[in-house]
Amino acid sequence: MRADKILVIGSEGQLGTVLSDALRNVYGASNVITSDINVPKSNYAGCFEQLNILDANRLFEIFKKHKITQIYHLAALLSAKGEQNPRQTWNVNMNGLFNVLELAREQNLDKVYFPSSIAVFGGKTPRKATPQFTVLQPETMYGITKEVGEQLAQYYYTRFGVDVRSLRYPGLISYQSPPGGGTTDYAVDIFHKAIAGEQFECFLDRDTRLPMMYMPDAVRATIELMNAPVDKLSMHYGYNIRAISFSPEELAAEIKKYIPDFHIYYKPDFRQKIAESWVESMDDSFARNDWGWKEEYDLSAMTEDMIKNLQLLRSKDTSEYDKKMIL
Repeated sequence: MRADKILVIGSEGQLGTVLSDALRNVYGASNVITSDINVPKSNYAGCFEQLNILDANRLFEIFKKHKITQIYHLAALLSAKGEQNPRQTWNVNMNGLFNVLELAREQNLDKVYFPSSIAVFGGKTPRKATPQFTVLQPETMYGITKEVGEQLAQYYYTRFGVDVRSLRYPGLISYQSPPGGGTTDYAVDIFHKAIAGEQFECFLDRDTRLPMMYMPDAVRATIELMNAPVDKLSMHYGYNIRAISFSPEELAAEIKKYIPDFHIYYKPDFRQKIAESWVESMDDSFARNDWGWKEEYDLSAMTEDMIKNLQLLRSKDTSEYDKKMIL
């Protein structure tokens, strides 16, 4: 029985940094190969291969060299950055995914993970308890690439038998890495400003409610889905998963329980329109029934853990913290 050899593409991103560590803990450091267009900045432990996902030949070289059996394909341009360069977003998000799926088909990979997003929804999607199967009319190039990516994932499974799995992530919140250019990233940046004793300018209105998830839940959901028996899965589109829904005002109020002097003010920009095209909460009964998904963190528990860990990180090495969190 061959050992799992896992390639993480986009390992330097917000999700990739944390998921890579979790996968090393499960499979062993020698069995997890990380890759990104950017080389790791510092303190890197493990096997890393520099990769531009648009370079299919380089992808094949890495596959061959390490005898890869599974790929977690996380490389993408996110919603806010994607609107600034739609052509590049389409090229990276779609052609990069196509390269991965073709490699999986040609080389009979065991599994592929492809992250989807709440960005697949649009203004005509029901905003509350959004069903798994509903109107998808994304209003950003990022969302369009995620919707088409879901269709490709299902197609490669039904047409070629490629076991592609996917989650529709809400906004992800993490203390391990800075924001990565998404519309929900205010919910990460707000903590860094609060810990630093700075006021926070929010680019969304105070009452803009969006679905969110703390990173430990997101990582656990990803690994649980990838470990689920394939015959238990209803689909290879993106599964709805939910954890928390809140507004900037609600999050700020929770932070003030720990940092009473924290101040937030609101200056909505182009990202407000993006947020308004998304949903407030999702019905994730398929994920709960198919593979037993259940969140562990609510708003209160997430806020407490974020503040505790960011304060600890800052107290350990303030200069390194400031260097890491420069956006």
